[in-house]
Amino acid sequence: MRYLHTMVRVRDLDASLDFYCNKLGLVEIRRMENEQGRFTLVFLAAPEDKARAESERAPMVELTYNWDPEDYTGGRNFGHLAYVVDDIYALCSKLKNAGITINRPPRDGHMAFVRSPDGISIELLQKGDALPRQEPWASMENTGSW
Repeated sequence: MRYLHTMVRVRDLDASLDFYCNKLGLVEIRRMENEQGRFTLVFLAAPEDKARAESERAPMVELTYNWDPEDYTGGRNFGHLAYVVDDIYALCSKLKNAGITINRPPRDGHMAFVRSPDGISIELLQKGDALPRQEPWASMENTGSW
């Protein structure tokens, strides 16, 4: 057995791709449009996983966009996606500057949480050892739920 992907239903494909690709930094691996089923699937991977995602089709996030409007609630009840990052402070700064709320700031230099436009919780973990505590993150409070 091996991990393939996590599927997340999204309400606005453009907003979701902007978040996951332009802000979080994932890359689109492939896309499938099904006119009969009236849905679009977009498979994304972390940049360091791109080659594996293309050759092994894993590990990825599958964004499922149903063309007919549906209301999805309880994004947090599915859990969260987790990514290891090279510099948690740099990524959190990039996300914050792009208008993304840092729900759980990386006060410890190790872990942070943000949410996608559909309320999916995204855990960011510092690669290797935690970075030294750094302001403004060290004294930042949580915002909302994560």
